Amino acid sequence: MSDFGGMEELLQDFLMESTDLLSDVDNKLVELEKRPEDKALLNDIFRGFHTIKGGAGFLNVGPMVNLCHRTENLFDKLRNGELHITPEVMDVILDATGIVRDMFGTLGQGLMVAEADADVLNALDAVLSGQQLSKSEPAAAAPVEAVAAPAPVAAPADGPDWNALHQAIVPQAAAPAPVAAPAAPAPVASPAPAPVAAPAPVVHAPVQELVTAAEHIPAAKPAAKPVASKQPSSAGNSSGPQENTIRIDTVRLDMVLNLSGEIGLTKNRLTTLRTEILQGNRDGNTLRSLDEAISQLDLLVGDLQNAVMKTRMQPIGRLFQKYPRLARDLARQLGKEV
Repeated sequence: MSDFGGMEELLQDFLMESTDLLSDVDNKLVELEKRPEDKALLNDIFRGFHTIKGGAGFLNVGPMVNLCHRTENLFDKLRNGELHITPEVMDVILDATGIVRDMFGTLGQGLMVAEADADVLNALDAVLSGQQLSKSEPAAAAPVEAVAAPAPVAAPADGPDWNALHQAIVPQAAAPAPVAAPAAPAPVASPAPAPVAAPAPVVHAPVQELVTAAEHIPAAKPAAKPVASKQPSSAGNSSGPQENTIRIDTVRLDMVLNLSGEIGLTKNRLTTLRTEILQGNRDGNTLRSLDEAISQLDLLVGDLQNAVMKTRMQPIGRLFQKYPRLARDLARQLGKEV
C-alpha cells in the first residue's frame, strides 16, 4: 500500500521535475565553488532548493521540507554576504543534496522518507550560526606492522597422523637403499638385511590408520537445490506500474505535428485523384498530378520517420553531468586540487 494514496500521479510529476532540478543544482554547486562571487549562480541554486521544498511541502514530506529549508536559509545568507563559500561549507551542502537524492529514491517506491542524518542537520545548523567547520583531511595511511607467520595447523586428534605418514614414506623413497651401495657387496648378498626390513612396520601403521579413517568418513550430502530468492514487493508497485517518461524539445514535436498535417493534405489530394481516375479521367495532367502526389508523400513519410527517431534520442551531454560532482568529491577525499 502506498503512503501517498490518491496522489501517486502528483508524486511522479514531482519526482520527474525535481530530479532534473537537483541534477542541475549539483552542477551549479561545483561551478559556484570556482566562482563564489557569482550572484546569478547563487540565485539559481536558491530557487532550486525553494522549488523542491515547495513540492515536498505540498506532498507533506516533512523530512525533505526540513532539510531543504535549512539549505535554503544557508544560501539566503550566502546571497546577503553574511556567509562565504569555503570547501567545508560546500561539503555540507553537497551532503544535503545527496540526502535529498536518496529521499527521491524512497519516494519513488511510494514510501514516506525518514528524517535526514542528524550529523548533516547539525552541520547545517552550525554553518547557519556562523561556526567554523574543521577542515577535513584525508586519513593518513597507518604503518604496516609485521605479520607473524601463521602457526602450522595441527592435525585433529581423532584423524590420521598425516605428518607421520609423510615422514615414513618420503625418506624411504628419496634415500638410496643400502643394498645398492657398490662399496659393500657383502651386504648385497645378505638374504635379509636388517636396515631394509626395519621401516616396514612404521609405514604400514599410518597406512592402516588412513584406511580406517577413510572407511569412517560419512557420505557427502547431496547439494541442496538453489532456492529462488523472493524479492520483496515494494509498496509502490501496488498502485500500478511506474511511468517511464522522457523530455522532448518542443521544436521536435512541432516538426512531427507539421509533417503529419502535410501528410494529411497529401492523402486528401491522392483521394481526389483516385476518384477522377475511377471516373475515367486519365489524361496527362491527372497522371502527372498523381505522380507528384506520390513523390511528395514518399518525401513526407521519410521526413516524418526521421523526426520521430529524433524525438526518442536524448542529448549525450546528460551522460557526463555527474562527472564534475564525482571529480570534486574524489579530490576532496584524496586531498587533491582539480
